Amino acid sequence: MEPSEANASDNDWYNDPLPGVEFAAALHELRAAAPVVRVTGVGGQLKAFYIVEYAALAEAFKDAERFPPGLAYQIISKPFIGNTFMSMDEAGNRRWRPPMTPFFRRSTVEARDDDRIARYAHKLVDGLAKESEVDFCLAFTRVFSFAVICELLGLPLGRESEFYQLSMDLMFGGRDLAASQAADAKFCAYAQPTIAERRLEPKDDVISAWCQVEIEGRRLTDDEILAHMRLFFTAGATTTSDGLGNLVHALLTHPEVWQVCREDPAQCAKAVEELLRFNPPVAAQPRFSRADATVEYRGCEISPNHPMLFGIAAANRDPEVFNDPDRFDIERDHKKILTFGPGLRTCPGMHLARKNLRVALEVLTERVPDLTFASEADEIASRPQGVLLRGPATLRVKLGAVR
Repeated sequence: MEPSEANASDNDWYNDPLPGVEFAAALHELRAAAPVVRVTGVGGQLKAFYIVEYAALAEAFKDAERFPPGLAYQIISKPFIGNTFMSMDEAGNRRWRPPMTPFFRRSTVEARDDDRIARYAHKLVDGLAKESEVDFCLAFTRVFSFAVICELLGLPLGRESEFYQLSMDLMFGGRDLAASQAADAKFCAYAQPTIAERRLEPKDDVISAWCQVEIEGRRLTDDEILAHMRLFFTAGATTTSDGLGNLVHALLTHPEVWQVCREDPAQCAKAVEELLRFNPPVAAQPRFSRADATVEYRGCEISPNHPMLFGIAAANRDPEVFNDPDRFDIERDHKKILTFGPGLRTCPGMHLARKNLRVALEVLTERVPDLTFASEADEIASRPQGVLLRGPATLRVKLGAVR
């Protein structure tokens, strides 16, 4: 049976920006047609099946037989990121993921001192004290996210403002190979000296731990450590940066919620959870169907190794699960959100991402309580965009009094 065709499928579902409410409207149109729809991308050159219904996506995330999760990383990421536990088969993932992610487990993240993260936010706000207007993406969201991941990994600070674009070039190497190669050369030149130092003199950081790890009876090579550093830079800090930008946009366009968070910092965690449902930074996750057989899914016959899109943003606004899904409501039940990909490859950095967003918001509502968009035009320009990764390209704001 052929999947339903919908007008919204005329969009390029790999490259179109679809800013603001355009994206949600298009996703609702697709979902009204069928749980799984056929869409195209890359100027029509790439055809994919897009899972846009909550129930269909929740099932697909847990179906490693029809949609093996490592396959997409092998095809899309491995050529540019390197071989990591995310690109391995299930047996390799089970061996490698635990020793490579102890710093990112819930218990470890919860034990991490909030002040250790907050100090980076405070330092950035301190630097804005003499400014009246700034691009908050450049001045805060992107720098903060990379400062936190650099400190955790054990990398020297001071170049965080460069890393967002570097990570994007690494992650989307298929779009511009030369840019990806140049970014990787910069990244390796920056990171390799630290690996060499930690092998000689370990410290309390992730790189030191990785230098001591033994898997399959041997220590990790520099290339294996670099691959996992690229993974957490691209899949971790970049998406946290976009998520923080989405959070600021959502709260500045819902000033009543910003006010609630100002008056009661305990509400910041709820605002973060609603943001992760309302406008997740990973809007759709590329996957592939199994490589050795045709599979049937929700009435669709899917040929081997066929591109798939796991529609996280679409599922998180499914009205069958979330009442009035286009309303930003921090009081709703967020337990069912699919933002971090439940199943065998749940995002390993999800606990750190939540904590980073919450702590950053607590600092911002305390230090720049009168934050607003610089103008109506700036709010429009700041609307989150992107159909795979989603975040604002700019956030031009008035700071008001910096406390």
